Amino acid sequence: MLIKDIIHEKGANVVTIEVGQTIHKAINRLNEHRIGALVVMEANGEIAGIITERDVLQVCGQSCDRLNQSGSLADSVCPSLVEDAMTKDLVIGVPSDDLNYAMGVMTKNRIRHLPIMDDGRLVGIISIGDLVNAHFEEKVFENRTLRDYIHGSAR
Repeated sequence: MLIKDIIHEKGANVVTIEVGQTIHKAINRLNEHRIGALVVMEANGEIAGIITERDVLQVCGQSCDRLNQSGSLADSVCPSLVEDAMTKDLVIGVPSDDLNYAMGVMTKNRIRHLPIMDDGRLVGIISIGDLVNAHFEEKVFENRTLRDYIHGSAR
């Protein structure tokens, strides 16, 4: 199975955020869409990086002193920007990548989200969950096919 098959199945919609937005805005977008990563875009439409839940926690834990102060929840707003927390050196995939290759890339780089690029254009994003699900479905199909073959040839 190829990455383009997974993108075709799940859809090519990618939730993004602009580079100059606040971490608070990123948190709201992540929560609104119930996702774990946002692709960060420059004003000119080019990809600047990716920001994940882990990135948000790291920047807030390191630089948001107001989180350490006792006080009301309303006072605990992180003033950092997306560009302060995002990963700039992207690891990407392409639609023609094999499922197992993409799993290996994500495992080796310890990432859970892989933007998919085609001719310099963002065409989708896949998560490790998408890959595990596709891998599972592929194995279930293979198993069923083998069982049908064995039972069919035994008659």
